[in-house]
Amino acid sequence: MKYSYHTLKLILFITIIITGACAGKAQITSPITAQRSAGQALIEAIKINDSLTFCNEPVPLSEADIKERLEREMLLALDNSDDVILWIKRANRFFPYIEKVLKDKSLPDDLKYVAIAESALKPHATSNKGAVGYWQFIEGTGIKYGMEITENIDERRNLTNSTEAAAKYLTDLYALFGSWTLAAAAYNMGEEGLKTELLMQKTNNYYKLYLNQETSRYIFRILAAKIIMSNPEKYGYDLASEDLYQAVQFDNVEVTLKEAVPLYIIAQAAKTYFKVIKDLNPHFKNYYLPAGKYKLMLPKGTASGFSERLENIKSQWLAEKKELIYIVKNGDNLSTIASRFNVPVKAIMIWNGLNNGKKIMPGDKLFIFSSKFQQANTEAVVDAPNPAQISP
Repeated sequence: MKYSYHTLKLILFITIIITGACAGKAQITSPITAQRSAGQALIEAIKINDSLTFCNEPVPLSEADIKERLEREMLLALDNSDDVILWIKRANRFFPYIEKVLKDKSLPDDLKYVAIAESALKPHATSNKGAVGYWQFIEGTGIKYGMEITENIDERRNLTNSTEAAAKYLTDLYALFGSWTLAAAAYNMGEEGLKTELLMQKTNNYYKLYLNQETSRYIFRILAAKIIMSNPEKYGYDLASEDLYQAVQFDNVEVTLKEAVPLYIIAQAAKTYFKVIKDLNPHFKNYYLPAGKYKLMLPKGTASGFSERLENIKSQWLAEKKELIYIVKNGDNLSTIASRFNVPVKAIMIWNGLNNGKKIMPGDKLFIFSSKFQQANTEAVVDAPNPAQISP
């Protein structure tokens, strides 16, 4: 008999629950009894016997519809145990900062689970509606709440900036609707959409509203995350401290750039690699940082002397850059130039800030960071006639 991937995960989860419940008890069961025990274990796992709240606002579990909607989200979450494990692991890295921001702003701690429902705490999460980052801001709302969103920078991917923005947005939504449950629903569907539904349906109770499927499930997804993550051992997720993802240790520095600088130069000055800088600063979208002032996160212990190292490495790079200028000739295109100097077309485009629609023209200057081009330049200089030997 073959089982689907999700069925196997569910069987594994049920086995963990039964094993925990039967620890220390030797017993022999028939296959039918085992199946009943597995089913009963799952039923017991999703039972909520205590009162439940979201941001100290009661959830009416005595209503059959509410109970069913919550149980559905609990079962879906538990069926995706790999996702739940990653929630718990990532929460150890990110929740301490989010919890501090919420506490400093006197906001309910439960709001941290909004980030689980939105992105599962992934900085590069993107929705089909264009929402991005930990808190899934669309561009217009992100800019409204103070985040820089350009072709080079997207602070929706930055934990610090996006969490501050989310706290402000949720505060404004609470002031508008007078309920954290409604504020979270509006965070999902937009304040104008929710205001319309409240007006048309003549109720301001989230649990009595008929909403689109996503928003109708939204609070229950948050509640499922809260229930499971508040007591993971009950659901078979007994992770030791060494299993959890630890908070990244880093230094903060400010840097002012007078010209665009490659991120690998930043990385070299920080005594690390391009990937490390990108991972620490996921809001940097491209290979270069444009001219401007930036706050950078660097590997712990590398801030001391960083500015001096950056200036030295950048000066060397600028001097090298001046020697690697190619003048576009008649008949040239990016493909022929790339082939001539054995570099990818995309690399030439990145070095020179070209997009796919940009045409090059004779006389244009291109930077070509290629050893083959450097060698050709050197040979041209060596072969050039000595001016003193040229007849007047």
